[in-house]
Amino acid sequence: MDSYHSDTYQSHNVVLPERMNATTDSAAPAQGEIKVSHLARRIHGWSWQAFPIGMGTGAVYVTLSGLKEHANALTHVETFFYFLNMALFLLNVTTLAIQMIVYPTQALRLVKDPVKGIFVPLVVLSFATIIIGTIKYAVPSGHVGPGFVYALFWVYVAFAVIVCFPMLMVWFNQPHDLRTFTPAWAFLMLVGVVAFNVLDVVPAREERAVGVLLTGYVFQGLGFFVTFFYICIYLIRSVSLRSAPPGFTALALMKLGENAAEILPLHGLVSEQAGQIWYATSVMSGLMLFGLAVFLFVFGVLPYWFKVHKHLSEILGCWALTFPNVGWISTIRVLGDVFKLNGFYVWHLAMTVLMCAVWLVLFALTAYAFVKGKIFLARREEVLQDALERKLAMALLHRSPRHSESGSEAYNKEAQGQV
Repeated sequence: MDSYHSDTYQSHNVVLPERMNATTDSAAPAQGEIKVSHLARRIHGWSWQAFPIGMGTGAVYVTLSGLKEHANALTHVETFFYFLNMALFLLNVTTLAIQMIVYPTQALRLVKDPVKGIFVPLVVLSFATIIIGTIKYAVPSGHVGPGFVYALFWVYVAFAVIVCFPMLMVWFNQPHDLRTFTPAWAFLMLVGVVAFNVLDVVPAREERAVGVLLTGYVFQGLGFFVTFFYICIYLIRSVSLRSAPPGFTALALMKLGENAAEILPLHGLVSEQAGQIWYATSVMSGLMLFGLAVFLFVFGVLPYWFKVHKHLSEILGCWALTFPNVGWISTIRVLGDVFKLNGFYVWHLAMTVLMCAVWLVLFALTAYAFVKGKIFLARREEVLQDALERKLAMALLHRSPRHSESGSEAYNKEAQGQV
């Protein structure tokens, strides 16, 4: 997880005026130096690696909602995590939008970076956890209806296609070394997982249920096979947990198969017997993928402590311990329902408790790293370079030839004040 954990930016050589003396980030600027606010450094230092925090938060309420013994008080806990996830999502989207407006060079740099750019599609996965939470908590309470959820599903599908496919093209235009392989290289589209959650609220007799079902199968298969091609690289270089593709696909196949056994016969597309065969095939396929997911989890978690870089500046990479495992953990509960074995329910409960414990530890460490400036805080020189280059470019663009200034005069004019 070398690159996956890395949250540092490549430093840039900034030539400052001779009247300025370079200072460290922690030291206060000397008199005459350009001041850089702490907020500006936060906005400039924000990255797409912030989205796994929200995804890990979503992993908590998704696993809690699947418990066999589910108390009403637990729903209030899950709702808290649901709103926290939405707050984190809005914070990330807003901050990155401000960064794109104020520091467009840095925003473009993050997208094109061969390592950091791969985290851009995580905004789609983070949005998926919000949709699942909306179905589980907003629909039962009557705040939204099935029609809204159905529209939200197609918004998510379009969002996934618009974001993920261009990012694949951008990513493949960059050379990559096998030694820098990280789990984020494998794009994963959770359309199938979102689809079977949508089918929980969309009546099976409606025609739109068929569209959701088939779309879920198509895109889940697409996402699985694209990510499956990366598993061979993962086996060559074991860097982290790579159980997400088979785990989520096993869950999607079994739940979509359960819905297909009801929806397809109702619309006369297959016989009832064929629907049961369809479902049985889905369970068998899901069971095999579940075994692969558990193997990859064990294969990755055993040497994890020895391979992970134990520095607060790399805490964001540790969030890979949460959301990627939701798929196969949720599949444990489904297997318990299918085979009526109490052992699956106990196993699912144990993994859910472990998920919550991991979230607490990671959230505390991430908050501490944020306060200490270990993450999401750009160097002063980086902010100055992007800000001054942008201001100089705007000045040159709007400057008329008759009132043009010399290069040094323009620099001195734009360098005044605070960034």
